[in-house]
Amino acid sequence: MTNFFGRKLFASALAIACALATAATSGAQTVPSPATPAQITPPAGNTAFLVGHALGTQGYVCLPSGAGASWTVNGARPEATLFADVFGQAFQIITHFLSPDANPNQFAPNPLAFANATWQSSLDSSKVWAQVGTTPDGKPTSIPAGSDPSCPNSGSIACLLLQSIGTQAGPTGGKGLASTTFVQRLNTAGGSAPATGCAVSGDVGKQTLVPYTADYYFFRAGR
Repeated sequence: MTNFFGRKLFASALAIACALATAATSGAQTVPSPATPAQITPPAGNTAFLVGHALGTQGYVCLPSGAGASWTVNGARPEATLFADVFGQAFQIITHFLSPDANPNQFAPNPLAFANATWQSSLDSSKVWAQVGTTPDGKPTSIPAGSDPSCPNSGSIACLLLQSIGTQAGPTGGKGLASTTFVQRLNTAGGSAPATGCAVSGDVGKQTLVPYTADYYFFRAGR
């Protein structure tokens, strides 16, 4: 019996090691990026190097709106875990949350927001902060869900192109996400504000978390 559990433990450890090795070497690889509309396609010269399949929640708070109230995105509540498939098993590779941009680049707003969308490697703790950009004609780099095959699920949260506004190596020098220039959010499902529960002044202050899934593609320049 001891040998059986020992073999199971070894197999599990080997699978995890393979997953980590895959994530560690992903920076040396490219991954196919789906065709997307120009509005959410990174500029030429940027190549996808990593993709994570996210399970998360989008937060909303009920705020006054005119004579009533409406759900508004609660900026303090986006949370997701990104997974990669390794030998048919899902392994965590990145966490997504809000945090202060500790290393802003030339694209960061001034002044910085109190916190920005953050992706942190589960392998080496490197980070990228990013925000939705604007097209040359001043439109946000987003498309409605259901408007394109890369964003097919009507009624879900929008698909986005986010510009890196800062990156940071991990505490031991890991740079898995430190070269990220853009992040795409595609294939969203769920995450939109509820249709009910926030209509009158008595609802103000209510909060809710709405589950969503999405694919996040990470891009870097010059490779």
